[in-house]
Formats: sequence, C-alpha cells, structure tokens
Amino acid sequence: MRMRSFFRITLSAAAFGAALAAASPLLAEGRALITVNGEASISRAPDMATISIGVTTVGASAGEALKLNSTDMEKVIARLKEAGIAEGDMQTSGLSVNPNWANSYSSSGAQKIDGFTAMNYLTVGIRDLGKLGEVLDQVVADGANTLNGVNFALIDPRPALDEARKLAVADARARAELLAGASGVKLGDLVSITDGGGFNGGPAPMFKAEAASVPVQRGEVSYQANVTISWEIAD
Repeated sequence: MRMRSFFRITLSAAAFGAALAAASPLLAEGRALITVNGEASISRAPDMATISIGVTTVGASAGEALKLNSTDMEKVIARLKEAGIAEGDMQTSGLSVNPNWANSYSSSGAQKIDGFTAMNYLTVGIRDLGKLGEVLDQVVADGANTLNGVNFALIDPRPALDEARKLAVADARARAELLAGASGVKLGDLVSITDGGGFNGGPAPMFKAEAASVPVQRGEVSYQANVTISWEIAD
C-alpha cells in the first residue's frame, strides 16, 4: 500500500479573488483557510481478467474471407462456453473486412486487389483466474490468432476505492495538522471537502501466480483516490 500527498496553504482570503469571497461567508469575513490535497493508493490481488482476442482470415473475396472468419470465431466462442465463460462476459468489440491492395495496377491505372482480410475481435471477461492460461491456450488452438492484451481488475472495486478514499482523507488531515502546528495555529471547522474521484491506477506487480499452459503474471491492481479539504484556521 502506498500513500502520497501534496499540499498548499492559503494564508489570505483575498488570494481567492472577489468572486470566491462572495460565494463563501467565511472568506467574506476575511478568515484564513488551510487547504490540503490528499492522495492514497491501495493495492489488491485481482479476481478477474479481461482479454481481447481476435480471428483474422484471408479470402479471395470479401464473402469468402468473412465466411472463413465466422467459422473460426464460432469455434472460439464454443470453446469459451465450454470453459464456463458466460454469454454476458463476451462482447464483439470489432468487425471488419478490407481489401488487400496489390503492388500492381491494371491497364487503366487502378490498383489491383489481391484478396480480402476479415477481422473479428472479442472482449472476454474471465472470472476464474485459475483457468486463464488454459483458456488462452485453447482459443488459440481453435483459431484465435490475435491477442491484444490481458487486463486485470476487481469484479467489485468499490470496497478498495472506499478504503483508498478513507486513507486520502486521513492523509489530508495529517498534512493539515502538520502545517497548522508548524505555523503555530490550530485547525478550526472543516469548511469544504471535494472528492477528486477514484480510479484504477493499473497493475502493480507484487507476486507470481501460476496458470496452466500459458504462463500468466497476475500481480496486483492499484486503486487511487484524492480529496481536497479546507479547514478554517481557529482563533
């Protein structure tokens, strides 16, 4: 778990400008504030993965390329279902058929087409990470010839985000108290608090998890939160 903080101290209400002073009774009275930005990051072991797999096929015509592609993708989807992947955890994320331009031209000067390429991409959520390596191995064997990455996450990130928010608030208060003590003043009433939002900070590799067939590193995922809090400086 990591926590980082940065801060700024406001010594004069005038620095906020006339518009902000009019919006705040405390500032309108010329009361000084201490404003602190607090941040926190918390890491957890992921419990799901999202993979993007694709099937790319080539045919003499657009119809042939698409037919070959559909046949292979149907095999991939069937294999995923056999592995226990639910319908709701599979979504087509891209489908295209494009001509393959040859390095030759017709007598009229038009560039020739040398077949067509069909591509179909599928985004898959895998909730049983113990099957991840095996699933990757099987879908490749069944026709998936494109893998665009593996992303790890929590099925329910809310508890981790809430914990990060609590730590961010505690961090902000600790910083504010430190600043107040160093300045010879005390914190007064809390004036405002703004949640800067929580987000997935990405992978934070911490441990190795063995997966069948294709080796996979699960690591950990980090969730970050930040808050901005203002306190009145007590008399």
